[in-house]
Amino acid sequence: MFTELSVGHLVEPFGSRRWSPAEIHSQIRKRLARFERLGLRPGDRVFLLFGNRPEFFAELLALWKLGACAVPVDARLTAFEVETLARAAEPKLAVGDEATSAESLAALERAGARALLTGETGPGESDAARVRLDDDALILFTSGSTGEPKGVLHTHRSLRARWMGLREHLPDEVFARTLCLLPTHFGHGLICNCLFPWLSGHDLYIAPPFRPDLVAQLGRVLDEHAITFMSSVPPIWKLALKLARPPQRGSLRRVHVGSAPLSAALWEDIRRWTGTRQVCNAYGITETGSWVAGLDDADVPVQDGLIGRGWGAVIQVLKTNATTQPLQPELACEPGESGYVWLNTPALMKGYFRRDDLTARAVVDGWFMTGDIGFLDEHGRLVLRGRERDEINKGGMKIYPADVDAVVERFAGVTDVCTFALDDPIYGQSVGMAVVLQNGSDETLCALYAWMKSHLAEHKLPSRWWVLETIPRTSRGKVNRDAVKAACQRQPPLDLPAVLARAARS
Repeated sequence: MFTELSVGHLVEPFGSRRWSPAEIHSQIRKRLARFERLGLRPGDRVFLLFGNRPEFFAELLALWKLGACAVPVDARLTAFEVETLARAAEPKLAVGDEATSAESLAALERAGARALLTGETGPGESDAARVRLDDDALILFTSGSTGEPKGVLHTHRSLRARWMGLREHLPDEVFARTLCLLPTHFGHGLICNCLFPWLSGHDLYIAPPFRPDLVAQLGRVLDEHAITFMSSVPPIWKLALKLARPPQRGSLRRVHVGSAPLSAALWEDIRRWTGTRQVCNAYGITETGSWVAGLDDADVPVQDGLIGRGWGAVIQVLKTNATTQPLQPELACEPGESGYVWLNTPALMKGYFRRDDLTARAVVDGWFMTGDIGFLDEHGRLVLRGRERDEINKGGMKIYPADVDAVVERFAGVTDVCTFALDDPIYGQSVGMAVVLQNGSDETLCALYAWMKSHLAEHKLPSRWWVLETIPRTSRGKVNRDAVKAACQRQPPLDLPAVLARAARS
């Protein structure tokens, strides 16, 4: 599965290191010998407490060649969170780097794992190859670091199915020099942005994630390394459009955006900045190996929430989200009719690690219930409307926060926005909005209000506004609307009537 010829170079674009395939395999063999000396066996789990550097990939492939299961962990977690995950996964070993805190290493020792640093390889090399397709390959924790962890478990078979599905739909040559600005502890960054091109023999340029100072240099890096492909998330693009000069060389051939669907306005902004029309939403679910749908040819008119067709997956939109009974044909929605998005793919996870209860709530007869709301258009393409739990019910009128966000994002003075449900004594729920503005003057606020009134139905207009410096996001760059709501409610909302009154008097 991992031959001497199967990987490309590993390059640090903001540094000077460049590992050739020969150097990579030498580093893998050193780690293989070290793991064998430590008694690692097939099926054992190993925490990787660092990422986004060449050593991470050497550790990962060494583990896989031994038949062990890798558990990448967010390096920003506290020692308490690391120990919570370790008690759930019971790793035999944990590998950190020089930035890993002594407290986290001690927490792992308390949980029964032997901790070491990635540079501690020792003498000798090994060429072991014990991997089998149905071995556990990867556990990615998506939540629960302070309570009941939810870890997505993939086998080598499900990962290979994802990569094979992508190869059938995406041109191989566009990935020749791939840039990753995403963390390697979750599916989008690791499985698709990094491993898919790199294990196809393409060069991978791996950078520290979510660093504004590095995003500000994005145009220069794209030109300097002639990057042909990159994937990221909407917040990174909003920052790049604000801070970075556009690339001049024209090397980019394709751009994916994941974790949240693009609004039409941001989509066109990215096209203009990158100089390529091949920009698309890559619909990624960790449970299905990340990128599961998108546009093969992205040179299409933009549309809020447009995804495309399945990449090695069948998509259904149904009137039910129940996993307690078999799915019936009569439950299918008509084209254009919103419902619950379901996926069927050979890249589906093995299940949630040691959480059969959670697996049963998400999977029925091989179909995965995503929790997303969307519809299939007249061309059979998926269009997302939002998450099931995000839906706002205002007196029986259903409002999708993503629809409101898309309108607000088109206003020139807005740099970020998040709408969410508020309790309402009359309607049950109403709309709240957190917004980040380039200029928070009364003039800007009034212009935004007028823009929204001209583009949104009355019942979709937010009843309360909060103007924030930043929108809180998860470590994956996603918006958790409940977390944004909680952050907003710790401070008073904007007195919009007073703003409008002052503007009327001036």
